[in-house]
Amino acid sequence: MMKKRLFSIFGPLICAAVLLGVLFLSPWKIDTSDPKILAQAATAMNDSVFRGDMIKNEAIETGKYVPFFGSSELNRVSATHPSVLAQKYNRDYTPFLLGAPGTQSLTQYGMIKSMAKELAGKKAVFIISPQWFTPKGVNEQYFNNYYSEQHVYKWLTTVNNISEADKYYARRLLEFPKVKNNQLTVDMLKQIQEGKLPTETQKAQIDLQLNLFDREDELFSGIGLGKNLADKIDHFAQGLPAKYDFNQLISIANKEGRADTTNNSLGIKNTFYASHLQSRIEKMKNSQKDWDYRYGPEYSDFQLVLDEFAKNQVEVLFIIPPINQKWMDYTGLPKEVLTGFDKKIRYQLTSQGFTNIADLTTQGNVDYFMEDTIHMGWRGWLAADEYIKPFMETKTKVKPTYKMDERFLSEDWQKEAPVNIEKNE
Repeated sequence: MMKKRLFSIFGPLICAAVLLGVLFLSPWKIDTSDPKILAQAATAMNDSVFRGDMIKNEAIETGKYVPFFGSSELNRVSATHPSVLAQKYNRDYTPFLLGAPGTQSLTQYGMIKSMAKELAGKKAVFIISPQWFTPKGVNEQYFNNYYSEQHVYKWLTTVNNISEADKYYARRLLEFPKVKNNQLTVDMLKQIQEGKLPTETQKAQIDLQLNLFDREDELFSGIGLGKNLADKIDHFAQGLPAKYDFNQLISIANKEGRADTTNNSLGIKNTFYASHLQSRIEKMKNSQKDWDYRYGPEYSDFQLVLDEFAKNQVEVLFIIPPINQKWMDYTGLPKEVLTGFDKKIRYQLTSQGFTNIADLTTQGNVDYFMEDTIHMGWRGWLAADEYIKPFMETKTKVKPTYKMDERFLSEDWQKEAPVNIEKNE
């Protein structure tokens, strides 16, 4: 009788453990050679794809997919969205969308570093959102959503000569409680901060956990790929002219924008206004008069991204979107906040050799440029495509040359007033 009771209690746990062991030890894994899987992942904007490596790295390695790094603007699909235009006009690249609400520089750095080998020498598009650059940097909840121990451990296994970027990254990671939940990670990050490499014992522990993470990636990163933007992209592509005609596309963008912004005077998409703003619009009046995007840790977090691009000689087009001018006026966001951010981030880019920049920050007053308060929409995506199209079509024979400056990792730079920055010629 006692044996039966014990089995009824522990039997299911033992069976589950055995089945899990069989699953992890079996040779089965996601078939990333299947074009359908890669196509689904390219527009899934899926957490498991962001935090893992297998699918996105395979896609970038093919050379067909180009990473478009950004945040929530990437899921604002309209007729002029980059994925729609690339599909409709059979361009020789397909955007692989790597962004969602809260995927700021620290998350992007982890993803870029994890695909360094596959991305090296290729092209990428990176959208820099002004609203990332708040005084406190990335929100803890957003960081937690996309934090990948797999990426951190892979970084730790590749560190041979500890750089200032490595020390900065370790210090930043240690500021987040979620990272501190793993004592092994904490110990190694503290060592990196002090300029010390992981010990042989720690490396063995890292390798063991990495094997588990990699196997989990092989087994489960394909879950949820069916929920993607493919249907929306197909729908909008069908409504475009057979041949690329910029004037026709402007007309389509204007028509679409006009029809979708009828319930407010701020040029904001009807659905967004109704669900996010309408009930509290009066409270939003002058609510951003004390906001600022000119200072904070995001500037140094972004420098990590630049360092990794430079290290792997990636040719990057940076897109800097505006903010809806009507929204700025209504909420009282000072003009100098946006212009100061723009001056500072452009200097950080150009002074280090990143010269492919689509600076759209002055176009926030253009009708239907923005879909809502801070995200590009109908005309905005088309304006971005005026840079994306030639950037992707140009075959560069000379490798990019970057001159990285550790100053951008410092608190002094984070606190630097844009008015003190010399114009970079």
